[in-house]
Amino acid sequence: MLMTTERRTRTLRGWALGVLQEAGAIHECEEHGWAKDRADPHARARAIDLAREVPPAGVSPDEATAEIRDVLDSIGDTCPECPDGDC
Repeated sequence: MLMTTERRTRTLRGWALGVLQEAGAIHECEEHGWAKDRADPHARARAIDLAREVPPAGVSPDEATAEIRDVLDSIGDTCPECPDGDC
């Protein structure tokens, strides 16, 4: 059987979302899938530290931390599809 490995290309934003989720700074609305900010300053700091220590290939630590901050600034703490943000 011939097996191949497929390399998945990930955007910088996708990488940042993964780091934020891994650090516990964001979570997903279970019903709609929107990313929601947990408003946890310690988790945010962990995500920034991860970005600084292990940026994606070809990206500087400064660019990686800037992307983490940009993504955090673009995410709210409620799901836009849930009534009254109750999710």
